[in-house]
Amino acid sequence: MRNLTTLLFAAGLGFLLLVLAAGLPYGHPPMLVGQGILQQAPATTGAANIVTSVVLAYRGLDTLGELSILFAAAAGAGLVLGGHRRRRRPDPDGGFILIAGADLMFPLLLVVGLYVILHGHLTPGGGFQGGVILAAAFFLPLLGRPREALDHTAISWIEGLAGAAFIAIGLWALFARGDFLAPMLGKGVLGQLFSAGTLPLLYAAVGLKVGAELSGLLADLAATEARDP
Repeated sequence: MRNLTTLLFAAGLGFLLLVLAAGLPYGHPPMLVGQGILQQAPATTGAANIVTSVVLAYRGLDTLGELSILFAAAAGAGLVLGGHRRRRRPDPDGGFILIAGADLMFPLLLVVGLYVILHGHLTPGGGFQGGVILAAAFFLPLLGRPREALDHTAISWIEGLAGAAFIAIGLWALFARGDFLAPMLGKGVLGQLFSAGTLPLLYAAVGLKVGAELSGLLADLAATEARDP
């Protein structure tokens, strides 16, 4: 009986999908909003990367919500793991290969992360992707030298200032132009580094905030992974 019910459900779902697919106008995309953004975003925001226009301009409030969720998750994990981090001895340093590899990769990851953040309005990438790379850059040396813990005070300051800068730029646009996170400072020339107004500044704030939060979270996880029983 259960197999028959599953078969009927699958058949009904397949029939529904076929009916919906048959009614789609093939060759004419139904995404009217998406088509409007593709046509108007470059001239409106000055960003060559349309994704940047969507993330920071057209749905900037949603991006602010994502940053808030990430902050809440990192803060909660830090509170849970903080006590274990203070009660355990640090792990011994890694071997020569791990330490040398970490020292070699740190500047490379740092440059790549900053490049991805600063060019997010021109090419695929941006604050979230670049922030993850920055977090990996600062966490990798910690694997080789666990005794050299990250400075959580500096991380907290960077995270707080980056989040405040994001909100401050959004409020500036709200009071000046009536729209939260609307691009300011002029659009510039499409495709050049100094273009898209304040969107690169917003991505820089996002990248620093994401990098600080994730690096602190990874440091907490590393400090509690092999704690003494």
